[in-house]
Amino acid sequence: MYTYKYPRPAVTADCVVITKEPEPRVLLIQRGNEPFKGQWAFPGGFMNMDETAEQCAVRELFEETALTVNEIIQIGAYSKIDRDPRGRTVSVAFLTIIDTAAAAAAVLPAVLAVLIIVWIHVSKLLSGKTDL
Repeated sequence: MYTYKYPRPAVTADCVVITKEPEPRVLLIQRGNEPFKGQWAFPGGFMNMDETAEQCAVRELFEETALTVNEIIQIGAYSKIDRDPRGRTVSVAFLTIIDTAAAAAAVLPAVLAVLIIVWIHVSKLLSGKTDL
């Protein structure tokens, strides 16, 4: 393996899950670990050395929600320098769309690093009129 003189950032992947329902919902998790314990987030985590960012997003989604998805689409990369207190990270965000929250609910509770999993109506989240 190569050794470099300069530091390298860690890579994370997050998965935004939205439903196709008439009033779409988005999946959020409440973080169970520091940093940001108790804060709401999209499911995601650090990429392993032997996986792609896409594989990481699918794996982290399953590990944190027990939800399995087949298709994801990259929607952005985020690299603000001080965004993570653990060190320099670059996050790649992916989107997946599922039929309904009810269809996913049957598989959800098998989670270790998450306190709560919720489905929030997108319109309420965007309007700020939700009690998270």
